[in-house]
Amino acid sequence: MDIRHLKAFLAVFEERNITLAAQRLCVAQPTLSVTIRQLEDELGVALFLRQARGVEVSEQARQLYPQAQRMVAEAQALSRRFREGQDRLPLQLGVEADIACAQVEAFVRLARQAVPVIQLTLLDGCVGDARLGVEALCCEDELFLALWEEPFVLAMASGSQQVEQWVTCPQHFSHQRLLGFYGNAEQVGHAGSLQQAVPMVAAGLGAALLPQSLVERHPGIHWRPWQDSMLTRRVGLCFAAQALGLPVLKQLHHALGGAQSD
Repeated sequence: MDIRHLKAFLAVFEERNITLAAQRLCVAQPTLSVTIRQLEDELGVALFLRQARGVEVSEQARQLYPQAQRMVAEAQALSRRFREGQDRLPLQLGVEADIACAQVEAFVRLARQAVPVIQLTLLDGCVGDARLGVEALCCEDELFLALWEEPFVLAMASGSQQVEQWVTCPQHFSHQRLLGFYGNAEQVGHAGSLQQAVPMVAAGLGAALLPQSLVERHPGIHWRPWQDSMLTRRVGLCFAAQALGLPVLKQLHHALGGAQSD
């Protein structure tokens, strides 16, 4: 017994007619009759009683029907699962530490819309076929496709009114450009990354100048534009030129506007 036998059984059971069932399955009536007979022989029971105007189902057929439905559905689902898996285009994407969750979420949506069959794997750091990162951190031999540009804003704990102390990121590339804005206020906390500075600010340790995407949805932080700072950052896809040889990245690059910058 195989799925072909069960599909034939379901068609005859539901149509109550060999001719109509054969038309439904796009097979010859004699072929369908042989298939049903093979199933009956294997099970050792009569499933259908042939009549002048169709067939009558036996009690054994009624018992078999729900089981056959389930088995056929499971087989079709299994086949579909593996067929879709073979059609998927895999892409491993690294995500830099200072990329906001909202930007990762937005990118996943964009990627799915641009390449519906993409099979996306997200990884931490500078790994993968490409990465979601900041233009300033791209290597010299990498290409960059900008997706967003955002300002650095003044972030403070909810309820704070004045900037009296700063949380800074001495190891970050933006630190030297921001030194002039800190003035004489004390630097009370150092963070290893912009992302790590966020909970320090929310805890009330001090204020910080951070990319808007990192703080705009944080419930413990209020922020405002920092009028003295024109510092911005561009976030997008970083990748080696040869990576465009990957069909999935080539499609994604084109769909997201890369064709215009080539």
